[in-house]
Amino acid sequence: MKPTLLILAAGMGSRYGGLKQLDQVGPSGETIIDYSIYDAIRAGFGKVIFIIKEAIEDEFKEVFVERLRDKIAIDYVFQETWMVPEGITIPDNRSKPWGTGHAVMMADGKVNGPFAVINADDFYGRGAFETLAAYYKDWTPGRNTDYCMVGYRVANTLSEFGAVSRGVCEPDENSLLVNVVERTRIERNETGIAYRNEQEQDVMIPGDTIVSMNFWGFTPSLFSFLAKGFEAFIQANAANLKAEFFIPSVVNELIKTQQATVKILHCDEKWFGMTYREDRGTVVKNIRELVRLGIYPENLWG
Repeated sequence: MKPTLLILAAGMGSRYGGLKQLDQVGPSGETIIDYSIYDAIRAGFGKVIFIIKEAIEDEFKEVFVERLRDKIAIDYVFQETWMVPEGITIPDNRSKPWGTGHAVMMADGKVNGPFAVINADDFYGRGAFETLAAYYKDWTPGRNTDYCMVGYRVANTLSEFGAVSRGVCEPDENSLLVNVVERTRIERNETGIAYRNEQEQDVMIPGDTIVSMNFWGFTPSLFSFLAKGFEAFIQANAANLKAEFFIPSVVNELIKTQQATVKILHCDEKWFGMTYREDRGTVVKNIRELVRLGIYPENLWG
């Protein structure tokens, strides 16, 4: 069974200053999403589902639907802040999406086998898609709670223009995920790489520490776990304008309660993305170098 690719593209790019998921960074007007889909097709994925806001539906259809129509099966669903369980009242001024866990919930009913989840504004590299597709190549329903995550070395995931947040992973001796902790304000300093802890102190971490870049592999069993977790979350946080329901929090709970396992798939690819507006120049430069090396054609879909 060919896996499905879920692309989380409902963010409005507040730090970036625009719809970075539609920003043209390739030599022939390609977006980062184009490169992710191109790599997914080469790795054997069979379908792409975009998770977007209804307000940008027309732009997405114009950019992606026509040019991908004969390349891979395409679908899309909406993630809106009002999409919460019946009987829950949320603030009228809530505009921030409810988080990555809520976004994945929107694809329930659209997936009938293994699927990957990625961010729209992250460039993961061809090897990441091949690694995940290979993991699920011989998937059967008996592996219904067998999840995975593509792990990156933290040194390969930093921005030159500011601190980043990363899910720092704790593996066991079999490369199964034991815990993932969101660490904020990770950046290089004069002595290495550090994150800022709750006491506003810098804590050094080795450059080869494995972190999550939100490249997950799941099966349809996840949707029932998400629905149950989100119901509890929204009941506690409906009035909170900033609270978000994140995938790692769900994953940690499933691991802790032994309801699922998560295999860490190691990847030596160098991540890059567009957290800040200043990152765009680096993304453009890196893609042009990959084109020069022959990893991607000059015109991706030409």
